[in-house]
Order: sequence, then structure tokens, then C-alpha cells
Amino acid sequence: MAPAPFALFFQELTNDNVALVGGKNASLGELFNRLTAKGINVPNGFATTAAAYWLFLDENHLREPLTALLAQLDTQEFTNLADIGSQARAMLSVAPLPAPVATAIEAAYQQLEDGYEHEIQVAVRSSATAEDLPTASFAGQHDSFLDVRSPDAVLDACRKCYVSLFNDRAIKYRVQNGFDHMKVALSVGVQTMVRSDLASAGVAFTIEPETGHENLVYLTGSWGLGENVVQGNVNPDEFYLFKPALRADKRALVRKKLGDKAKTMRYATSLAACAAGIKNTDTPAERRAQFVLTDAEAEQLGRWCLLIEEHYGMPMDIEWAKDGLSSALFIVQARPETIHHGRRALCLHEFHLTEKGPLLATGKAVGSQIVSGVARIIASPAEGHRLQAGEILVTNSTSPDWNAVLRKAAVIVTNQGGRTSHAAIVARELGLSAVVGTLDATQKIQDGQRITVSCAEGDEGHIYEGALAWEETEIDLEHLVKPHTKPMLILADPDRALTLARYPSQGVGLLRMEFIISNAIRIHPMALVAFDQLTDEKAREEITVLTANYSSKPEYFIEQLAQALGFVAAAFYPREVIVRMSDFKTNEYANLLGGKQFEPDEENPMLGFRGASRYYSPQYREGFRLECEALKRVRHDMGLTNIKAMIPFCRTVEEGQRVVALMADFGLRQGIDNLEIYVMAEIPSNVILAEEFATVFDGFSIGSNDLTQLTLGLDRDSAIVSGLFDERNEAVTRLLAQVIHTAKAHGRPIGLCGQAPSDYPAFARFLVEQGIDSISFTPDALLNGMANMVKAEEMVADEYP
Repeated sequence: MAPAPFALFFQELTNDNVALVGGKNASLGELFNRLTAKGINVPNGFATTAAAYWLFLDENHLREPLTALLAQLDTQEFTNLADIGSQARAMLSVAPLPAPVATAIEAAYQQLEDGYEHEIQVAVRSSATAEDLPTASFAGQHDSFLDVRSPDAVLDACRKCYVSLFNDRAIKYRVQNGFDHMKVALSVGVQTMVRSDLASAGVAFTIEPETGHENLVYLTGSWGLGENVVQGNVNPDEFYLFKPALRADKRALVRKKLGDKAKTMRYATSLAACAAGIKNTDTPAERRAQFVLTDAEAEQLGRWCLLIEEHYGMPMDIEWAKDGLSSALFIVQARPETIHHGRRALCLHEFHLTEKGPLLATGKAVGSQIVSGVARIIASPAEGHRLQAGEILVTNSTSPDWNAVLRKAAVIVTNQGGRTSHAAIVARELGLSAVVGTLDATQKIQDGQRITVSCAEGDEGHIYEGALAWEETEIDLEHLVKPHTKPMLILADPDRALTLARYPSQGVGLLRMEFIISNAIRIHPMALVAFDQLTDEKAREEITVLTANYSSKPEYFIEQLAQALGFVAAAFYPREVIVRMSDFKTNEYANLLGGKQFEPDEENPMLGFRGASRYYSPQYREGFRLECEALKRVRHDMGLTNIKAMIPFCRTVEEGQRVVALMADFGLRQGIDNLEIYVMAEIPSNVILAEEFATVFDGFSIGSNDLTQLTLGLDRDSAIVSGLFDERNEAVTRLLAQVIHTAKAHGRPIGLCGQAPSDYPAFARFLVEQGIDSISFTPDALLNGMANMVKAEEMVADEYP
């Protein structure tokens, strides 16, 4: 039998060679062999084999002394880990590479360099034969080296990779995961460097990493080398791509968020200039304000990620890089995603703060828990002994050296990093929550201070002073009894969409556009349309800053709104999402940037210039066009046809006809691509003339709050008469029964949005008896509402068998 080779090129490797070259290098071979033909760029390279490592041990007579040394390790408390690790590394550090191994590496390097017309730079990375398996995926246990530029430097880096097999963290990891130290070999991957130091790099997941949502590809990136993203040294840009749109070659980018990208990692001009041949410098302000990828580049990477996932047949964790010389994109690594792959959550834990305290810091939320405890500010792993089990770790950033410390933490809080940083990944592995990218948590939080960390309030994690109270609810999805009447959600904050999409609803019965406009956009649409006429200089300055990276002022509104709507629609796809077009009152519109100039003063805004009446008015018509353009972009360009439109406060049938016709003029034609337009049934006229409204609209959604107020003629916000507000009043229930029966008679779906069905079982039964199609609840009321619906259906079935 021919002796095993000591070096193999990627083109000679596949995923079947894990035992030969480790998971990382086998995966690179698989990518290079199987996916470059599909148009994916993968840098070429080669890998040393396990046989080379075993020969290194044998020629230097290291097996027996290493075995004897590691047998002395305290595998319970690891009290002597530092000493054992140091001795092991010392043994390997002075051991030379065997001549046959060195010769094979030099020859492979020369062959790799011969493929280029210039001197090459390579990355030298460790790949253990037990690394990156689905059951053992802590990346970063061993060392890697960037910007290696000569055969001698490659040989030196290879030997250092061998030494890193006995890093303290790697030794402890093998013990904790049941791997025999002397049965794990190390392969070294030598890969042509992509000059991302002159451009950008980052990480991608083919499922959303927080919730495991399978319809989205999640990309992060920063300027310079990707190590800043992987190590969590920066808050990166984020991109969410909708997989069905990628497959259909439609506009797939449903959301993007600008990170601060405070540092840029580049190669040093001279290898002697700084450690490891790289330097991390402050990113210029103008670069921090730019996205690291164009929309087209993000979608190109998304398509590649989808091809990789489909090839491997499982969710993947992928590293990408952009070459600053050629502007070409590359995939430089792919491994199985192990946090959510193979898991099916049978229950959810919902956390809800019942009190608030002073807000100390905010960042990206990882997980969904709320935890209270003592904050411990730790500067480095060497101070890890100061962190007691159950305390909250607060630090600048983490790396694999922190793994032993992180296991003791109740929550992780970092100044730096995004959702693909080391701290975020390890938090998910350990089932913890984390708040990353706070920028200043170590300054705002005091060591030993009692704090509460909440990751249960959407995309943003909040850190509060003091020990606050909260409630925890367990949702058993496996045994949850679901009603026949459709339970839907009322949603305002798009940041909660991915979490809420896991709830047992059949979609979103009411997505409030106003929250998006007031929180994400902040600018009055007419102040963007008629910016040249805006007289408020302060507002002009703020609007100029907010819209700086957009081709026009109106494009800012359209893109921001489209991404928010698209993100929700993608999260719930293919379940329906009914978005209510804007329903601010004039006083609320006036509070938007530039709004005062375009809004009249009204004595009673609740009954004034709102809803449908605004849309066709010359005072707002062009603002409504922007809303329609955003909705059209979501449905037509992104392919998210599960989204429907709803018109609020439509006083007359003729008004409804004018709005539907106007939407058609703006490119949203009823029936095209299955577009349905609903009307809010919230005015008595909507009920009295429901038959006529049914000829104009495709469905009804009862707004029980306004309908109750307008039926009883009261303001529920008035402390004097609010006690009379009651959806169960007979005048209201008669109208509800009438509109439900009329809608059903004309084949129009009808639902109700409101709190009463969850608060009052008898009211839920009333709606079920009338034959309502759906009931929409706020997230905190969904479970109780569903229970009421199930009980109501059982009672109705018993009474009317």
C-alpha cells in the first residue's frame, strides 16, 4: 500500500476526507470541487494530512511523553490546566517538522504560487480531525495565521498550528466533549488570501441565527479582514435575504442595518510593523456611514449561500470575503450550523418585564430571556476567577480564550460585536442570552452593581439598573390545542417579527404602519416629497443627515418602509400579513420631522383628517404614493405576495372606491398577483352599508375600539366617561353581529382586532357563534385568547351539534 500523502490540494479533497484533513479543510475541498462549477468563487489551496501530524509526533518521540503529561490533568476542576498546557506546547515548540513533511509543504506552496503571476499571500489555518463536526463545533480552538508570504513562513506557521492543538482551551474542549487527546490529529490548511483588508469580509448563516427561521439568509460584514467580525471586535452591518426571492431571482434583500464598524483590520505594510502582520485601525467616519456591500453584492452572496445549503442539505455557517483589488466576492469557509439544525422547539418561553428602571445601556439582543444579577466587569480571561457562577459578565469583547469563563456567566454583555461575534455564538451554544455591541456597557455599568438584562423586547437588548420584576410564560407548542377560528397577531414593531413568527398564529391580522413611520423613518412623507419647500431649518438639517445615503428624499421613505414591511412578511411567509395603511391623526403626523408645516390644526383630530380621506386629498396624495410604492416593492420586487393592504377609517363607499382606484394608479391593482384590499370596519357606516362596502373591498377587519367609541359616542381616553367603554354593550354587539353576517353572506372574510376576546371568554364565544373567521391579538394576549376561542368552539359545538 502506498504511504499516505502529506499534502493534498483542495481539488483532491471532499467532505469524505474529514479523518484525513479535518472538517474545515474537508469542507474547503468540497466547496472547491463541487461548487466552483456553479459559479461560486473559492480561493485555491492545499492541506497537510493527519499522516503528516502523526509523523511529526513519531519522529520527535512525542506520543508517550504527551500521553503521560496529559494523564496528570485535573479533568474535574482543571486546576493545573495552565501548567499542563504550557508543558505540552513547550514540547512541540522545539520539535522540527520531519523532512518529508517540510518538502511536501514547500512543493505544494510552490505549485500554488506558480498559478499566479505575482507573489501570493496565504492564510494558514488549523483543522482538527474532530473539528467542525455537528457534535463538536466550537470554532477557534486552534490558531490561524494571516498574510503569510514565503515558504519558510508557511513552514513556521504550520508548526505553530501543531503547537496550538494543545492550547489550554483546546485541551479543555476535548475533555469536555469526550475526545481522546491522542486520537485527534491536526491538519493545516494553506489557502490563497483574498485581499479583503482592502475591502470587506464577514459571516453568513443560511438560517436566522437567533430564531432558526429557515426562510432567511443572514449576512454580516465589516471593512477589512473578517477576523474583526468573527472575534466580535466590531458591530457589523447586517443583511437579511428572503430565500424564496433568491430562488425566483427577485429582489431578496428584505432588511439591512448599518453597523458602526469602528475598526478596520488590515495587513501591516511591513511584517515587522506589528504582531501577526496585521493592524487594527480606526475606521474613518465616512466609511463607517457606508454599507460594506451593495444590495446586488449582498444578494449575490445570498444566492451562493443558498446553493451551499442545498448542496450540503443542512443549514450552514459561512465566511465570505471581498477582494479589494479585483472587487470579486469569495466564499472562504463553510461549516454546518449547529445551534438550530436538527432542533424543533416544542415549547417557547415568553418573558415580559412587569416594571422598568433606569436604562444603563442598549445593544443587539441575543436570545429572548430576562435575567437579573450582579454585574462583573472583566477585562480579560486572566481575571475570569472574579466571575462567580450566575453573575452577569460585562466586558469589551470575547474570543475563544474566554470559553471557560463564559460557562459561568448568567448573561454576556459586550461593548463590541454583532450577532455573529464569538460572544453571541457561544451564548447560543450555552443557551444564554447576551447583549452585544453596546459600545459603552463597561463605562455605564459598575462592577458589582445589581442589574437586569432584558432580551425580551425585540431586536434591541436593554440593560436596566436594579433587580426588576418580570413574568415568564411557557408555551407548549407540541400539545397546544388550536382553534378552528384563525388566531392572528397584532404587530407594531417589525424587530419582533422573527420571534413572534414562532408563535402559533396563522399570520398577522393587523400590522400597524404608524409604528414603522414614527420609529424607523421619523420624517413626515410630505416633508420628503416637498423638501425644497420645507421652511423648518432644523428639520431640514436632520432630514439631510438621515437621507444622505439615498438617491432621493422620497427613496428614503420607500426603502425604509419596504424593508420593514418585507421583513415582517418574510418572517411570517407564507402566512398572510395584513398591513394597515397609515392611520395617524393630524396631531400625530405633525410630530414627525417637518410635519407641522403640512398638517392643519384640528379641534378633534380623532374625527378629522385621517384614514382614507387623507389618501386622495391633494394635501397628502403624494405621501400616500410613497406608502403604495413601498408596498408595491414588497409584493412585486420581493415576491412577498402574502402581504395584503387594509384601508382605515373609510367613511363612505365612494371614498373606498376613490382609494382603490388611486392605489391602482400607483401600481397596486386589486387582484393582480392576488392583491387583496381590506377595509377596517370601525365606523357605524361600515356596518350599515356593509353590503355596499363588500362590492369594493376583499375583506373586513373590525376595529372594535373605534367602533365602540363611535357607537357609544364616547372617548375612552377620557377619565370622566371611560368607564362606559365596553365592547360587550348590546349596541356594539348588534353591530358586530350584523357586519359579520353581511360579510359572510357576500363571501368576504372578516376578522376582529382587539383585546376583549382574550379578556372576556363570553365575548370570544359571541364572536365564534356569529361565525367570525379570525381574531387578532397582541402577542401577550394570544395564548389566553386562543384558549378562550377553543373553549368557545367546544361550547358552540355542544349547543349546536
